Amino acid sequence: MKTYKIALIPGDGIGRDMIAAAWSVLQKAADKRGFRLDGTEFPWSCAFYKETGAMMPADGIATLRGFDAILLGAVGWPAEVPDAVSLHGLLLPIRKDFVQYANIRPHRLLPGVQGPLRAAAFDILCIRENTEGEYSGAGGRIHQGTSDEVAVETSIFTRKGVERILRFAFEQARARRGKLASVTKSNAQKYSMVFWDEITRQLAQDYPDVEVTSYHIDAMAARMVMAPETLDVVVASNLFGDILTDLGAAIQGGLGFAASANINPERSAPSMFEPVHGSAPDIAHLGIANPIATVWSGAMMLEHLGEQAAANAVMAAIEATTASGIGTLPGKDRTDAITAALLAAI
Repeated sequence: MKTYKIALIPGDGIGRDMIAAAWSVLQKAADKRGFRLDGTEFPWSCAFYKETGAMMPADGIATLRGFDAILLGAVGWPAEVPDAVSLHGLLLPIRKDFVQYANIRPHRLLPGVQGPLRAAAFDILCIRENTEGEYSGAGGRIHQGTSDEVAVETSIFTRKGVERILRFAFEQARARRGKLASVTKSNAQKYSMVFWDEITRQLAQDYPDVEVTSYHIDAMAARMVMAPETLDVVVASNLFGDILTDLGAAIQGGLGFAASANINPERSAPSMFEPVHGSAPDIAHLGIANPIATVWSGAMMLEHLGEQAAANAVMAAIEATTASGIGTLPGKDRTDAITAALLAAI
């Protein structure tokens, strides 16, 4: 029987319940389709940081490298560990060391879910550059605590990094409806975004079947609210993509439906799949968090592993569940009730 080794990192807060729920659904889908998911759980989290002084062990990356994929719940407990520590101690090292340069986030309304917009239907695939740009970590602070303090944060855009994410986005657009929206701000950022635009135009010559349009980030934010049905694939830098995908989560009904994949397209290292929501400390003990975002992320993992039929079955179960009115509103249904409905649909 085909077996996939999956690293499970439940993380903090609701992450533990979300991983448990998603794992049960994914296991059932695997059983139905004749393959096996072999999960190994790692306790790396803010609680782990408080105990050890690190978000993961020194050999954490080497340990994860032996897995076929990583499924992550949620990381963060800002009341006790600063977000900058948890992010730079776990998520960013995994994304960068495993060259997971393509962050994929689907945004569409599930059956039975009422979004905040008048748009009845839209299907947007956001592609976010995931390893450089505005989140490169280059910079520093001097004269801290004085009136002369200076903070510098330098964005780094390489030709290799920009070209590979744009080419990945062009390929996604070619496989979908043939429309690509490239997000820029070249009127104000005359180096990095002019560079981005130039490479976009150069690559467009290789994809004559894809209609490509450049939008300034502010105009794109407005378009996602005013006319989301006009968008197909959207590609953006690390910061712009981060902002737009949270907006995408809002228009699709909230973070309970926001799935994501951190992909290494060359498959030289494992890819990581995670919901977009955080650890939600305020509801972590209530048992009311929606596991659909994590289950959807798991479906993306199955697709990446080549198990398309199982991925389709999980997505069909999600759609059947929300169509029945379960899991459509924040806090309306308990986590275990939503999970039970998903399992029944599988």
